[in-house]
Formats: sequence, structure tokens, C-alpha cells
Amino acid sequence: MSEMTLNTAMNASAGASIDPSSRYYVKDHHPKNGSLLGFWIYLMSDCLIFACLFATYAVIGRNYAGGPTGAEIFDLNLVALNTAFLLLSSITYGVAMVGMQNRKLNTTLLWLGITGVLGLAFLAVEIYEFWHFISIGATPQTSGFLTAFFALVGTHGLHVFFGIVWLVVLLFQLKKHGLIVENRRRVMCLSMFWHFLDVIWIGVFTFVYLMGVLP
Repeated sequence: MSEMTLNTAMNASAGASIDPSSRYYVKDHHPKNGSLLGFWIYLMSDCLIFACLFATYAVIGRNYAGGPTGAEIFDLNLVALNTAFLLLSSITYGVAMVGMQNRKLNTTLLWLGITGVLGLAFLAVEIYEFWHFISIGATPQTSGFLTAFFALVGTHGLHVFFGIVWLVVLLFQLKKHGLIVENRRRVMCLSMFWHFLDVIWIGVFTFVYLMGVLP
């Protein structure tokens, strides 16, 4: 009998003598909370993107090139209204999270829907602001200040838009499958994303708008 045949026979004999209850079975190939860890890594990469945009605005945000300044075109009342919409949506999302923890599907759906409406209101005001700037000739090509402004604020607005798309898809998932483990994890991930956008917007509101109206 060859050596390989002998080893195969020995392994088969040893396997037959092992108690099945002592074997290790892999039931789930995905690590626990792996999705949340991956999503945190994604958020960190998004932080780097916004850090670059904030740094760009800090460098060229005062280069007006003879065009309008922030003090001339910013409407702080409108920006304050927009900020209220976004921060209020963060609160309503928190109420939706409480509803999910209490296993109340309809409450979760209701408050997620209100969150989406507030997000749409935020986007509507931001689109109006962009349209107003462009209509008076304050386009991204006008100056370095406006290029950095549209890049930073527009990128944040795109994130809100995709967050709303995600929210709508999640509402359909919740309606169809209820508060299963997968949907609870998705609601948790979107919650982190939504609050992350709030934090970024507070930076935009302070650094771009409030400091932008200073002489």
C-alpha cells in the first residue's frame, strides 16, 4: 500500500471515530456586525471627501475675482430655514428609531416618511438658492469662491438626495418584510448616514454661511 493510500485510510478511520457533536460547524460566514463596521469605514471615506472640499473652500473662498461676495448673495434667513428642516429631520429619524426599538412598524414608517418629507424640503430650498444665484450671474465659473461654494454645498445636497432615495427603498422593504433583522440593520446604517449629513451641514452653515457674511 502506498504512503498516500495509507494516510487516506488513517484519516478516514480517525474521522469515523470523532464524535459528531464535537465538530465545529460554521453557521454564518459573515462576521457579527460586519455591515456596521463596513459602513463606518465608508463614512470615514466620506469624511475625507468633505475635508478636501472644506480645505479647498478655506483656500479660495475669499477669491471673488470681482464677482459677488458671500455678504452680497447669502440670505441667512433662508439658510436658517433650511438648517431647521435638516435638524428637525434628524429628530424625526430619532423618533423612528425609538419606534423600531419598540417593534412598532407603523410608527417607524410614519416617522421615516416625515423625515423624507423634511429632507425633500431641504433640497427644495437648496435648489431654489442655487437657481437664484445662477439667475443673478453668480455661477461656479464666476470666481474661485463660487466654485468652492457650489462644490461643497452641492456635494452635501447630493448626499441628501441619495439619502432620500435610500429612505424610499427602505420604506418599501419595511412595508414588505417588516422589522426583520436585516431591515433593522439597514435602518441603523441610514440613521448614521443621516446624522453624519447633519454634522457636515452644521460645518457648512458655520464655515460657509456665517463666516461668509463677515466683511
